[in-house]
Amino acid sequence: MVKSLITCDCLGTQQIESQALSDTTGLEVLPPCSALCTRQIDRAAAALEQGDTIFCCSQESRVFEALAEEMGLPAPPVMDLRDRAGWSADTASAVPKMSALIAEGLLPAAPEKTVDVISEGLCLILGAPEIALPAAEQLAPHLGVTVLLPEGADVPDSRAFDVITGRLRQAQGALGQFKVTIDALRQVEPGGRGALTLTEPRDGGVSDCDVILDLRGGPPLFPAHEKREGYLRAEPGHAPAVAAAVMAASHLVGTFEKPLYVRTEALLCAHSRAGQTGCSRCLDLCPTGAISPDGDHVTVDPMICAGCGACSAVCPSGAISYDAPPVDHTLRRVQTLAKAYLDAGGTAPRLLVHDSHGAEMLRLSARHGRGLPRDVIPMELPALGAFGHAEAVAALAAGFASVTLLPGPATDRDALAAQLALASAIGGAARVVLLDTTDPDAMSDALYDETAPAPVAQPVRPLGTRRQVTRQAARALHGAEATLPLPAGAPYGAVLVDTDACTLCLSCVSLCPSGALGDNPDLPQLRFQEDACLQCGICATICPEKAISLEPRLDLTETALSQQVLNEEEPFACVDCGTLFGSKSTIERITEKLTGHAMFQDESKLRMIQMCDDCRVKAQMGAADNPFAVGDRPKVRTTDDYLSKRRDH
Repeated sequence: MVKSLITCDCLGTQQIESQALSDTTGLEVLPPCSALCTRQIDRAAAALEQGDTIFCCSQESRVFEALAEEMGLPAPPVMDLRDRAGWSADTASAVPKMSALIAEGLLPAAPEKTVDVISEGLCLILGAPEIALPAAEQLAPHLGVTVLLPEGADVPDSRAFDVITGRLRQAQGALGQFKVTIDALRQVEPGGRGALTLTEPRDGGVSDCDVILDLRGGPPLFPAHEKREGYLRAEPGHAPAVAAAVMAASHLVGTFEKPLYVRTEALLCAHSRAGQTGCSRCLDLCPTGAISPDGDHVTVDPMICAGCGACSAVCPSGAISYDAPPVDHTLRRVQTLAKAYLDAGGTAPRLLVHDSHGAEMLRLSARHGRGLPRDVIPMELPALGAFGHAEAVAALAAGFASVTLLPGPATDRDALAAQLALASAIGGAARVVLLDTTDPDAMSDALYDETAPAPVAQPVRPLGTRRQVTRQAARALHGAEATLPLPAGAPYGAVLVDTDACTLCLSCVSLCPSGALGDNPDLPQLRFQEDACLQCGICATICPEKAISLEPRLDLTETALSQQVLNEEEPFACVDCGTLFGSKSTIERITEKLTGHAMFQDESKLRMIQMCDDCRVKAQMGAADNPFAVGDRPKVRTTDDYLSKRRDH
């Protein structure tokens, strides 16, 4: 059954070319309504009864959902064409853009992965008595409240909630799983007459809670505290903020679904090897501290992860990848938008990537301003930080003339700037643009004024990992013989070896986490495959001669896909059997250094250094001072020997 689209020109304020859209999308696009949500609600009901119909109006989705519920039918899928494509000061045809948005909307949704978080409503309130105690009185009917007052504070007589005093030493965890450590802890002794008394202070008191309400006014307990679920903080002097925090805390009881934002593959991680730290890109960027070292790899605490996506964009190996939605789903959306636009007769589309804040700016611009140009295709993501250099370069290779990133207030600007610099170096500085504004009119004006370069002549839509997609997309943009210089810290590049200093000890080979560095079992060689190098730096760190340095670049030639010899030496021939082993310079250098040593006065011992493993063992076994030699095997003592000895006595 062919899907149908029911459209509305919203009282004639936008043009819907239903037949043209039907031709480009292959769907049944019904003639447009004019007031689908009001006077023509009967047409909406008929579409619901027909089924398999997409409603092209997200503004009034509540009306259609209520209508479906009243009719005992499932809520219909909705799609926004008006604000993103219909309402615009641009007079060009909207068919290519609408076709692209429809094609993207028909893609199967990525499945959500979540874990249940249970909050029993145990709330710890921090703050001075004049602020914390009134908040506790409001929350006590809804939550299990404990108030931590500063040392020496007076404890109220009320037992409607628990009150303790002390100093908060440490807090960790998130909603439903907080653990706090308190020093100088004093608890109420409930018995006796008169004012309540407190126990003797003790350090190191540990307790669990589900929610923390911080009304102290001091530094927050956690980095990026606004992203820490279950941690509510308000300035004590700002009454509306305190009231809002108290209201939010009262709702944090029950079972909640926590999205699992990222997927990890520990075996791909290049964080460290043998105690030597290599890649720390995700650790350096994570705003919440959810990522921590765990042996040779890193681990992500899903309860703390806020889903900003920066770790996925910066990870050189794919050990951490965004999963809400997955990276390949985002790439598929990008490629679908470009292909559908071009197939519908459009030329040189531009991609505008934004988050939910940007979506609201688009709605405001469409209703009250110029809207978006017809060639600007918006794509909303739950986290802009997950859209890294690989996605941007893939968009350019798919046929977009430019990619504009519109960050919201929650976007990590430093992480985004690093990915923007890398994407610009690979895709072209004029092709990847940051539009950092919160003014809808300024956004529209910048997009109307932009003169984007010509798109790639032959679009490609590569598949694979982010590294593979980047390489294939860059080859489409620059050809297969280019080598692009990249900014410092890029995850692509070469290993440079000072051959005069390198002794071919191969320490770098044994620790390389990606296998980019290798040896030759038959010859003393150091080999390197540039395409596999993550630029983690472990090789440069471990090299005892400091002979290794890194050069960030992207080599698009076929040479990068095969092993190249970085350093090699003439092998040494065993003085006994002639078998090649080791390197000639190393054996000669060791022989020279040990000549004259007290342990090597005998010429035969120096000669052993110049032998292969087999010949050296044979020589040692035949030497007079053979270290493996033992005396005659002792005679086995039998029972008869034992009994004869007793008879002699």
